Amino acid sequence: MNPRTTRSDARAPDLELTILLPCLNEAETLETCIRKAQGFLETNHIQGEIVVSDNGSQDGSQDIARRCGARVVDAPKRGYGAAMIHGSFAARGKFIIMGDSDDSYDFSNLMPFLQKLRDGQDLVMGNRLAGGIKPGAMPWMNRWVGTPVLSALGRLFFHCPVADFNCGLRGYSVEAFRKMDLRAIGMEFASEMIVKATLLKMQIAEVPTTLSPDGRSRPPHLRPWRDGWRHLRFMLLYSPRWLFLYPGCLLMAVGLIVALLLLPHPRALGRVTFDIHTLFFAAMAVLVGFQAILFAVFSKTFAITERLLPRDPKMDRLLHYLQLESGLLVGLALIAYGIGGAIYGVKAWEMHGFGPLLPTRVMRIIIPAGTSLVLGCEVILSSFFLSVLGMGRK
Repeated sequence: MNPRTTRSDARAPDLELTILLPCLNEAETLETCIRKAQGFLETNHIQGEIVVSDNGSQDGSQDIARRCGARVVDAPKRGYGAAMIHGSFAARGKFIIMGDSDDSYDFSNLMPFLQKLRDGQDLVMGNRLAGGIKPGAMPWMNRWVGTPVLSALGRLFFHCPVADFNCGLRGYSVEAFRKMDLRAIGMEFASEMIVKATLLKMQIAEVPTTLSPDGRSRPPHLRPWRDGWRHLRFMLLYSPRWLFLYPGCLLMAVGLIVALLLLPHPRALGRVTFDIHTLFFAAMAVLVGFQAILFAVFSKTFAITERLLPRDPKMDRLLHYLQLESGLLVGLALIAYGIGGAIYGVKAWEMHGFGPLLPTRVMRIIIPAGTSLVLGCEVILSSFFLSVLGMGRK
């Protein structure tokens, strides 16, 4: 069943808040979380509900939730993100506050989140680094390496105004959730929510949150290395600039500079002389760098077409100029230059009676000519491919 086609549009007009708990075999702590959430609603006189999005529990968690008065929805797909997406679509409140069912977050102290949502914030993040992490609540690797590094990369790649990317306690409006159109079904769902909210220019706020040791006797579902890699992979895939564009520009620039220095004659640096062999690898750097830049354009276009990323005005302006016809003209010009260089090389060979040639001279003609030919072909082929992707955008 696709939750996107079974949204809970029967939202009660007076129901303000849904407290959403993902669940996978949380029998030890689920009741404690539900009771704290119920106490919060009653103490603060808030019209709300508690929804448990179950991910296939086999320890009776569903019965515990129903006995405590929570509404249980069964998420058909496994995964943290899948449970949160399905549960959010089933929510009947105007706002949603989500948090883990392991009793590591205090559901009796959610008013700072709700107040920010009432003030018009689209996404309210908990900040464990500011609120405090109790002894034993987080492995040292996550505390000092994983969370700070991933949060720093999120700020660098996307300019996200969030200091704690991986906090599991967060609130958002149902309207904002639907605009984000979240797709990740695993732990990277946590990063996708922040990234998309930032790219959509939503209002994002943080509140200090305390993290306590979870109350379960079994190990947590979290796998630090695996889940950390999934978060990092997600951020790279959602940022073609850092994955393809910037490395490609750097590689291409270095290759061009080295090639221009070596084209006239060899260059000596101390006792080391750089000649046509270095020139060859510089040309390879230009080709690989250019290919990486093309991948950046392709990836961004595809992501926007598939609604993985929102529309980008800068990308729209770029694609306005990268028309098929202009690409064909540039590609043909590069091919013409390459063919001209090849003909010049053959003429030089003819002048020597088609005999042996001095490699240090002839390769300074052949390497640029071959590079230009390859670049011309890449430009033409990529122009056609970009036009195919553009059909979907239009």
